[in-house]
Amino acid sequence: MIDTHQHFWKLDRGDYGWLTPDLEPLYRDFQPEDLAPILKENGIHGTIAVQAADTEAETEFLLALADRYDFILGVVGWVNLEAPHAVASIDRLAAHPKLVGLRPMIQNIPDDTWMLKDALSAAVSAMVFHNLTFDALVLPRHLGHLITFLTRYPALSVVINHCAKPEIRNDGFETWAAQMREVAKFPNVCCKISGLVTEASQDWQEADLKPYIEHILQTFGFDHVMFGSDWPVINLASDYHQWTSIVRSFTNAVSENDQSYFAQGNALRAYPRLRGRL
Repeated sequence: MIDTHQHFWKLDRGDYGWLTPDLEPLYRDFQPEDLAPILKENGIHGTIAVQAADTEAETEFLLALADRYDFILGVVGWVNLEAPHAVASIDRLAAHPKLVGLRPMIQNIPDDTWMLKDALSAAVSAMVFHNLTFDALVLPRHLGHLITFLTRYPALSVVINHCAKPEIRNDGFETWAAQMREVAKFPNVCCKISGLVTEASQDWQEADLKPYIEHILQTFGFDHVMFGSDWPVINLASDYHQWTSIVRSFTNAVSENDQSYFAQGNALRAYPRLRGRL
């Protein structure tokens, strides 16, 4: 199985603006040697390392780690997609074979309609040209705009991060569920089952997560979903083993074909540049 969503960081790099001492479980370095034994214990073959800072320097940092550690199968990096130099940056970074996608930090952008700016079109075209995937770090309030974005760019492979972060702690199911049902109709979209425990209340139970996971599996289908740990952010509310066990409890009873899709097949389709690495 591939873990399609995890992070690395070194505090002294200095570009993680969101990472402050009050996030005590996360406020230290997290490196590949920390993750490797956890992957082995949980039967995970490889990972996709995802950006945690909105700088190209951090993307280069992750790509350098991917050069050193074979289990890092790919990197989802960051480029300022509306900058005049965006296409040149994408061309340069895409020369590295382990760059598989880009993720703008949409959840932190004040303008909820940012993804619909005309200034992004050249960068999106460059992503399509290089077979790069768009990781959509969105919140429920972005889903209507995301539907417009998906209509505008049908050739772009898109992966929804963390099931669009439903407001589990506030019982925010109904509107989220309806909009995710619309998002799931687009054939170029997959969804990562990840990041849910940090959207639940502190005393969460598996039953709190169940309707959200079941809805994603039912609406997207086993051929459009994939596993992500969100390590080490998962440590704020759970741990790698507990989350992996919860997700597997929903997938162990399905057909071998569906399990294969979920474990790695969907990742290989959603991130075309991963192909040939397994």
